[in-house]
Amino acid sequence: MLKELKAFLMRGNIVDLAVAVIIGAAFGAIITSLVADVLTPIIGMIFGQPDFSQITFGAIKIGNFINAVVNFLIVGTSLFFVVKAIEKAQSLAKKTEEEAEEEAGPTEIELLADIKALLEKKG
Repeated sequence: MLKELKAFLMRGNIVDLAVAVIIGAAFGAIITSLVADVLTPIIGMIFGQPDFSQITFGAIKIGNFINAVVNFLIVGTSLFFVVKAIEKAQSLAKKTEEEAEEEAGPTEIELLADIKALLEKKG
């Protein structure tokens, strides 16, 4: 029973999922800080206090809902731009790798194939 539990817990996809959840939580903290500490104060400076919690529609406190929607839009937009920046950085890194491979010249296998072709011509 313990062997089965250990095998289950050590399966690759479980470990990958655990890493993804942990990284996701850490990344969520970064985005939350970006929104709360950087973007919301900027919006507050431009438009006044960015808090709609006091808005009501009769007995319905619609302001909290508006706050949640605005927060979602800010978080979603921030996340979009952060992901785009990361993708751009990865793309630049990949181009640099490809350029380095091109500058490195032929691979060992290509050189051996060329030598083999020369020997076949000669021989």
